[in-house]
Amino acid sequence: MKRLIPALALAAASLAMPAFAAAPAPDVGAGAAILIHAETREPLFELRAGERMLIASTTKIMTALVALERCGLSESVEIDSRSAGKEGSSMYLREGEEYTVEELLYGLMLASGNDAAIALAIHAAGSEAGFVRLMNEKAAELGLEDTSFANPHGLDAEGHYSTARDMAVLAAYAMENDVFARIVSTRSAVVHGAEISNHNRLLSEYPGCIGVKTGYTMAAGRTLVSCAERDGTRFICVTLSDRDDWADHAALYDWAFENFEYRRVIDSQTVFRVPSAGGEEPYVELRPARDGMALLRRTDEAELKLELPPFVFCPVYEGDAAGRIYALTARGEACSVPLVCARDAPAAEKPGLLERLLGFLGRPIYLTGE
Repeated sequence: MKRLIPALALAAASLAMPAFAAAPAPDVGAGAAILIHAETREPLFELRAGERMLIASTTKIMTALVALERCGLSESVEIDSRSAGKEGSSMYLREGEEYTVEELLYGLMLASGNDAAIALAIHAAGSEAGFVRLMNEKAAELGLEDTSFANPHGLDAEGHYSTARDMAVLAAYAMENDVFARIVSTRSAVVHGAEISNHNRLLSEYPGCIGVKTGYTMAAGRTLVSCAERDGTRFICVTLSDRDDWADHAALYDWAFENFEYRRVIDSQTVFRVPSAGGEEPYVELRPARDGMALLRRTDEAELKLELPPFVFCPVYEGDAAGRIYALTARGEACSVPLVCARDAPAAEKPGLLERLLGFLGRPIYLTGE
């Protein structure tokens, strides 16, 4: 087990350049909308994002996620009368046919098959109602407090709703599943000899779009959850009840990529030295436990602050915690990372008076690298 070395003193390094405000976000015509950074879940744009609304077939994001977590891709599913011929968008399943879970997932997310949703639900949970319980349990697990599912396909129903904010969080989580991400980024697929095309036009029309799901009913209007990534910066955008959703998503992404980036502000290879007390060497070397990443405006400069002990009693071992490093901007703390011992520092057999004095009187030394 790693041991904690108390941090007893503060040291600061470097000054920050003043940050400038990002350009204003574009206007959108949605009933509700949000754009978040996928990794940090930080919202960059919100419009009535907490309002409960109908979500149509974007429901299938949760359907696919629960099916993936409950089923193997190669499992065989026999289609019965409960799913064959389901109204609304369809992949045209027929009773008695057999599909794999993976094939049904392509039909679910590309063709938006309501029949595929029912077939997956029955296969995964034994019944549509049982599967809906799993969907709502997953929503609770993810902290989606304003989301309630009544079916796995998204047709309008009492007690079936979510918010732009909850759907963005759900999509960010789902996109961390490699199989889910592969399926929703696919423009077309052949299933049982039939080609099915993805309804998400942004995959071909917006550079960097990698998902996620469209939806429509007369009551819900057009709903769209999308994801776009460039140079390691990933955003999720959601619009509900939006007649011009393709253009609104493109405009919000253009604004986000122009003004923000996910940047490394703390380098895990940077080394700091702290005087040792009773060690074989006069100093103990510390480094950040990992790189520190932060979502910043492109004009932001980070200021680094260190929280270090004035000395470290030896022996200590590689990975032992010993303070913390912070990255600050004009907007506040961007991220923080623990500092750990870079290597073992054994105790001296007989520490001398000079070593002890160095331990008590020395000041931390900042190095730019090993």
